[in-house]
Amino acid sequence: MALTTVILAAGQGKRMNSDLPKVLQPLGGRSILSHVLATASALGSQSINIVYGHGGDLVRKEFESSTVDWTFQAEQLGTGHALKQALPNISKDHQILILFGDVPLITEGSLKKLLKVAIKGGIALLTAELSNPEGYGRVLRNDTNEIIEIVEEKDATSDQKQIKEINTGLMVVPAEAIHGWIKKLSANNQQGEFYLTDIISIAVAEGVPVLGEIIENAEEIIGINDRVQLAQAERILQRRQAQEVMIQGATLADPGRFDLRGSLKVGRDVFIDIGAVFLGDVELGNRVCIGPNAIISDSILGDDCIVREHCVIEGVKAGTECKIGPYARLRPGTEFDKQVKVGNFVEVKASTVGVGSKMNHLSYLGDTHIGENTNIGAGTITCNYDGALKHQTVIGNKVFVGSGAMLVAPLEIADGATIGAGSTITKNIPEKTLAVARSPQSIVKGWKRPSKSSR
Repeated sequence: MALTTVILAAGQGKRMNSDLPKVLQPLGGRSILSHVLATASALGSQSINIVYGHGGDLVRKEFESSTVDWTFQAEQLGTGHALKQALPNISKDHQILILFGDVPLITEGSLKKLLKVAIKGGIALLTAELSNPEGYGRVLRNDTNEIIEIVEEKDATSDQKQIKEINTGLMVVPAEAIHGWIKKLSANNQQGEFYLTDIISIAVAEGVPVLGEIIENAEEIIGINDRVQLAQAERILQRRQAQEVMIQGATLADPGRFDLRGSLKVGRDVFIDIGAVFLGDVELGNRVCIGPNAIISDSILGDDCIVREHCVIEGVKAGTECKIGPYARLRPGTEFDKQVKVGNFVEVKASTVGVGSKMNHLSYLGDTHIGENTNIGAGTITCNYDGALKHQTVIGNKVFVGSGAMLVAPLEIADGATIGAGSTITKNIPEKTLAVARSPQSIVKGWKRPSKSSR
C-alpha cells in the first residue's frame, strides 16, 4: 500500500526551559526534528506530514526548503487529537506511519521491519522490552500473545506496571479505518487528553489484527523531553557516528571523545585524536592525521595532511601533504596546493597558497595570493583592510619575506623578490630585488633609563 508518514511535532517541551521549540533543539549539529525527517524521507513515503504547534513559525522556517505537508495543531490535546488534524490531507487508501518529532534516534532499518509487519487493514505497533519501563505505556497481551490494549502508566494498575514490554508510540495504521477510530477516542483519563494508543482496544473490539514488532535496540526509541535526555541522545548518536567513521577507515584515539555535527567522509588509515570536532561537511583523504582538540568545518583535506593540536579550520581546501598547526586558524576561502606548511599562531583568510610555500610562525595573511616555494617570515602581516574596503596582496614564486614585515595592500611582490625583516612595504616590488623599508636606527649615548627614584 502507498505510505504517508505523519510526524507529530507540536509539543512545547516545557522541561527544556528554552525559548526554542523542543523539536528544534540541536542534536549532532542539527535539530532533533531534522533527524526524524531524514529517516522518514529515506523510507520512500509518498508524502510526509508534520503536525506542528508551539513555535510554529520557527519550525516551518527551519524546514521551508523541505517537501513536506504541514498541519497546525492549535491546541495540544494529545496524540490522537494531533493525528486527527492531519487526516483530511491523507488519502484513505494509504497506510499511515506515525513518528514523533522528539524521538530522533529511530533508524530506517527498524522502521522497515515495522512496515513489513503491517498488513492491509491492520495495525503494526513498535514495542520495546525495558528493564525499567517507568514512564511508558504498557503493552497488554491476551493468552494467545496478541496485543489487546495499551495502558498509560498514570492509568495502569500495580500489576500492569510490572509489565516490561512498553509502547513506543510508533505504529502503522490504515488511513481509512483510522477516521472511524479517531472519532471514538475519549479524554476521560488522568491527563484529559485523546490518546492515540486507545485506538488499539477500539480496533481489537472490531476484530482488527494488531501485530507487534519488538525493537532490537531500545536506545532507538528514547524520547527527548529535557536537556538531560538530550545529552544522553547526543552521546548515543556520537557513538553511532564514531562506529561508522571507524568502519570507513579511520582510527579514533578514543571514540568516546569524538564529535561529528554534520557529515564526515574519510579515506584509508586516517587517525583522529581526542577532542576533535567536525562540523558541516568535511572530507579527509587517505592517511590524514588530525591532532587533539582540532575543530574542522566544511573543509576538504587531501591525502597525507597533518593537522596538529588546537587548530581551527573552516571552509578550507588543502592539497596533499600539507602541515597545519599547532594553534593555526584557517578561515573560509583558503586554498592550499600540496606541501604547504602553516605553523603556530598563523591565521589565513580568503587566500591561495602555492606548492611548497610556508609560513611557520605568528603571521596573518588575508586576501592574499602566494606562489610556489615562498617563505613568509614570523610576524608578517598583510594589511588588507583600509577601514572601508578589503584589498589584495599578490606574492610570486620563490619570494622571501623577512620577519616582522607589514605588507600594505593593494600590493604585488614579483617572483624571487626579498623583503628585509622589519620592513613596511607600500609599493610594488620588482622581480629578484631586495626591498628594505625601515626607519633609520638611532643610538643615544649616555642615555639613562627613567626610574621611580629619579621622580
